[in-house]
Amino acid sequence: MSVGLLAVVDDILSAAMKASAKAAGVVIDDAAVTPQYVQGITPARELPVVAKITLGSLANKFVIIIPIALLLTAFAPWVLPFLLILGGTYLCFEGAEKVLEWFGFHHGHDDEGARNENKLVWGAIRTDLILSTEIMLISLSNLEAGLSIWMTLGILAVIALVMTLVVYGAVALLVKIDDIGLKMAKSDSQRVRHTGTRLVRSMPAVFRVISVIGTVAMLWVGGHLLLANLGEIGLHFFSDMLHGIHDFLAPAGAVIAWIGETFVSAVAGLAAGLIVVGVVLLIGRMLGKRPSFSEGGESPANVAH
Repeated sequence: MSVGLLAVVDDILSAAMKASAKAAGVVIDDAAVTPQYVQGITPARELPVVAKITLGSLANKFVIIIPIALLLTAFAPWVLPFLLILGGTYLCFEGAEKVLEWFGFHHGHDDEGARNENKLVWGAIRTDLILSTEIMLISLSNLEAGLSIWMTLGILAVIALVMTLVVYGAVALLVKIDDIGLKMAKSDSQRVRHTGTRLVRSMPAVFRVISVIGTVAMLWVGGHLLLANLGEIGLHFFSDMLHGIHDFLAPAGAVIAWIGETFVSAVAGLAAGLIVVGVVLLIGRMLGKRPSFSEGGESPANVAH
């Protein structure tokens, strides 16, 4: 019995790792966006706020996303490509908006003034709901066909738990690493002080790099979701184009083929995102409103801790 149980656990872990691989881009974005929510609050409240957001993320996954995903799998699997298209479009939109910010185009981001902790937590949890939905739907779409409901549940539960711990463990480290550097800078050892000072000074650049990586990952993942799933609903030109590029570059090696496919997906994601940004701005202007696209993220030029 114990051997059989270990075999099941091993199958679940292997399937979870394989299914979640393509969600890595969204995970990077999640880890890049969340630290912005704890900027401006006192250092003593940073980890408690991250802990609250972590609990909210687990609730998003286990109370909302996984039950709905299982219901879709059982009763309406045909809905999944449409949800992935919507999710991919959102990622493209958010990525394109951040790229526009890099070039100085801002869209009415409001000054938050004094930061209210409860509002910050709920804002982060709302953003996490969107990103976590993408992570779980991408993972679900990469599961092998014919799995039992309990195996699917086990795999999704492992993905949800591991992804949450990875993302918010990284977030906790990122938001406190400058405090660690400050303590090191007060050390009696000159070498430790020097290391601590360099650590503190490097964090703004680290956050800028993470923000850029997260944006590129959003465009890549969002573009790939659009191109691949448009093919699933009958618009085969887009998915055939993606496969054609991969097959054309395959003789040059798997890495080159992946880079080419990823580049095309990112360009398609940026193009789709810019179209959505234009539509949103046009509708906002027609309604006499100035939409704010901020979800807590920042332009890489402004990201600092």
